[in-house]
Amino acid sequence: MGTPQQILIVEDEPKLAALLADYLKAAGYAPRHLADGLAVIPAVRAEPPDLILLDLMLPGRDGLDICRELRGFSNVPVIMMTARVDEIDRLLGLELGADDYICKPYSPREVVARCKAVLRRLHPPEPAAAPALSIDADAWRARYHGVELDLTPVEFRLLRTLARAPGRVFSREQLLDGLYDDHRVVTDRTVDSHVKNLRRKLEQAAPGEPPIRSIYGVGYRFD
Repeated sequence: MGTPQQILIVEDEPKLAALLADYLKAAGYAPRHLADGLAVIPAVRAEPPDLILLDLMLPGRDGLDICRELRGFSNVPVIMMTARVDEIDRLLGLELGADDYICKPYSPREVVARCKAVLRRLHPPEPAAAPALSIDADAWRARYHGVELDLTPVEFRLLRTLARAPGRVFSREQLLDGLYDDHRVVTDRTVDSHVKNLRRKLEQAAPGEPPIRSIYGVGYRFD
């Protein structure tokens, strides 16, 4: 086995940092922890990690300022973590070069999944002999890891839309536009219900983290 990827946790809540570290270790990563914003830049220069989990509100120096300086000398992927959920902060964090953004409270499992997704995009594995997902639009059939999926027409359209553009984030409104042939009136939350069912069927076909990701406050993405 190769050297585990290094993940730097920058978080001033000790219990939360310890919990994240435990989950990351269990997933095969090598976590390190810093609690003071002033220590981040020197630590990254001395020993660059493979990814940084960066809290926004830190003693000494805030996460946005740290991210801004990091992008002056490093391309290390950064996932911002914060309890501040207003749109301006989210957009500002991403414009400064963050690779993803996760809002508190969150599940440690979700954080691990986000880390895997970001690292996988930057360091994709060798292509498999066959794609994990195959869609036959003419026959209205889809297979995931070789298992045929029992999908409703709406679930099939939803999966086809997301899978056509891996990595692209679709809003609920954009997904709704392609779900129904008729002109019925539905709510944005209808998409959430269909995504939940679709993820369950994908997980039944191949246990593990389904490839459909929820992007907080925006919509969904297929990885």
